[in-house]
Amino acid sequence: MDLFNELKERGLVFQTSKEEAVKEYLSMKGGKFYIGFDPTAESLHVGSLLPIVFIKRLEQAGLKPIVLVGGATGLIGDPSGRSQERNLLDLKTVGKNVCALKKQLSRFFDFGHFCCDGKVLFVDNYDWIKKISFIEVLRDFGKHFTLNEMISKESVQKRMVTGISFTEFTYMILQSIDFLNLYQKYNCKMQVGGSDQWGNMTAGIELIRKKIGKEGLVLSMPLVTKSDGTKFGKSEGGAVWLDAKLTSPYQFYQFWVNVEDTKAIEYLKYYTFLSLDEIKRLEEAVAKEPQKREAQKTLAAEMTRFVHGDVAVAHAEDISQKLFYGKIKELSREDVEEIFSGTKKDIKAAASWPIADFLVEAGVVGSKRQAREDVENKAIEMNGEKISSLDSVVKKEDSLFGAGFFVVKRGKKDYHFVKIL
Repeated sequence: MDLFNELKERGLVFQTSKEEAVKEYLSMKGGKFYIGFDPTAESLHVGSLLPIVFIKRLEQAGLKPIVLVGGATGLIGDPSGRSQERNLLDLKTVGKNVCALKKQLSRFFDFGHFCCDGKVLFVDNYDWIKKISFIEVLRDFGKHFTLNEMISKESVQKRMVTGISFTEFTYMILQSIDFLNLYQKYNCKMQVGGSDQWGNMTAGIELIRKKIGKEGLVLSMPLVTKSDGTKFGKSEGGAVWLDAKLTSPYQFYQFWVNVEDTKAIEYLKYYTFLSLDEIKRLEEAVAKEPQKREAQKTLAAEMTRFVHGDVAVAHAEDISQKLFYGKIKELSREDVEEIFSGTKKDIKAAASWPIADFLVEAGVVGSKRQAREDVENKAIEMNGEKISSLDSVVKKEDSLFGAGFFVVKRGKKDYHFVKIL
């Protein structure tokens, strides 16, 4: 199967500017393309994994990637997918974020120059946009954009009710300048981005055509969503980061292992390098024995390995097994702190807690009546041990390592991580 058709089979082609031209370009060894990342934080999150994996797919097929981080556009703010204005970051913060993202992205790509085989080019658009004066933006670029065209873009249309500043309104001009610059300097003829970037990317095609009479190409990826239609990439604790200091490998693994059954196969096609035949086998296995969650476990292992490595996968699987089989006391203190990081429920200190009061305060159940029913039905485990008496009392000294940590399991798989302050 050729690259373009495999991308379509995986559901990764949302729109193209000219399908046959894009298909032909993807079949060319050495064809250059770029994908941009905005430096809004010091780490990327799982929402950025799809473009990262997409770059790797095309690189493995023989194309030459350009990874762009928007040191200039990050100062302006992209209105795409936003209902309100972004908070503007200062130059120092954006510069720091650019450096952090380059370091993070270097885990996935071998950055260098095109003259070196096997290298990926890293660029920061601040390097060329900072040299363009405001007069030049208006005269040399702004004259090629009509207000009618700009207002018709979906990213702008969605903001017409709540309001959009001139600053964010001009974002598409800067992104178009990026495409033009990379086309002229590196013969980069294709831009790839999320479907929410379609208006910005097609504006770049128009600028290239009007300025230099050439044809640029655009391919957009789908916007990844959860089964309820909300944007993919969030957990209860907020964004799921690629930085292990912000989201531990265990939490990262758990994020993937807990995706909905209805989405697991789709995500395997999007995010992993497993063959379509292997994914088909997993789909059949899930249909026969959904309770084994083989697709989710495979997805979690593949993505954790891709981002954090083999050791992190083994560690996350070991912790998960001990939790699932009630071997809580076999966990190390470091393991417990990793589990609790960002996911725990803090409750106030007390000399002791009647079990029903503790379960309500910890948010395990909504009422003391429900707490009593669960205890009587032997549905509550605490640190791996069944709670069977309503006279049970919870004391901090009974916590894991005496540090206030309690792993509470309600039923078969409803886990709560509680810490007494």
